[in-house]
Amino acid sequence: MNVLRPEMSDDDLLSLAKRVSNVGRWGDADELGTLNYITPSKRREAAALVRNGESISIARDLSTSPEPQTNEAIDHKVLFSVPGHDAAYDFLGIAPHGFSVTHLDAICHSTWNGALYNGREVRDVLRHDGLAFGSIHAMREGIFTRGVLLDVAAALDVDFLEPDHLITVDELERAEDLAGIRVGTGDALLVRTGRRRLEAARAGQPYDERAGLGARCVEWMHRREVAVYGGDCVELMPYPSEIIRMPLHHIGMPFMGLCLLDWPEVEGLKAACERHERWEFLLTVAPVRLPRGTGAAVNPICVF
Repeated sequence: MNVLRPEMSDDDLLSLAKRVSNVGRWGDADELGTLNYITPSKRREAAALVRNGESISIARDLSTSPEPQTNEAIDHKVLFSVPGHDAAYDFLGIAPHGFSVTHLDAICHSTWNGALYNGREVRDVLRHDGLAFGSIHAMREGIFTRGVLLDVAAALDVDFLEPDHLITVDELERAEDLAGIRVGTGDALLVRTGRRRLEAARAGQPYDERAGLGARCVEWMHRREVAVYGGDCVELMPYPSEIIRMPLHHIGMPFMGLCLLDWPEVEGLKAACERHERWEFLLTVAPVRLPRGTGAAVNPICVF
């Protein structure tokens, strides 16, 4: 394991955070962050990617039984109709954050040192009834853009990345070369490490030891103007810094306003990309309209 070797010094991490800051870029009242890169013309370009018409869900199934890797579950109660009624109904309770549920993070879900996106502070935003700024409600119009899958595991010619593997900018670009594609403005970037294959091969693999992106990849996404990040990894966990433990969450969200789509299923998407011989597609994601919500379970759809 090499997770204790720092990628960057803490001073360099703080300098990087300042370089990628989008505070005020789209106005002081902005709550969309990098979703601003998805313009009407970008949506039209994304719609033109639909050729075959095949639709792929990249959400994880919700489960009422704790997953072995996470010990997380949802609360689902099925309530059948009483005599004289011809319908049934149920109750569903979801804590969207964590490793088991495919979800969108609200832009102010994550903070660093009390600071939130666009110059806001925790004391002014986090209230007893939810987020007063940057909640999931800001994303209520949905996401409709080009999705790109970069298969880093395939680019490195392995079945899966080891849990202590820190993904570098060079490796992202090697995956671009393999796919014959370039990530650009307004794209939703999905990254594959082969995590599901790792879990299948190694029973009892700790859920909080995960290959993932390094902080330099956050700056790369800033330069490329990526609108959404997702995949079977986020940042390397644990990340070797005492002050910034989760670069995508503690730099990407509060400084960049990066939209995070956490824990989509990418194995089926990889298979679809191989069938269609292309690694770009239309991605749509729509959260529930929940004022003040910190996140929402979602069912992202990729269309080829």
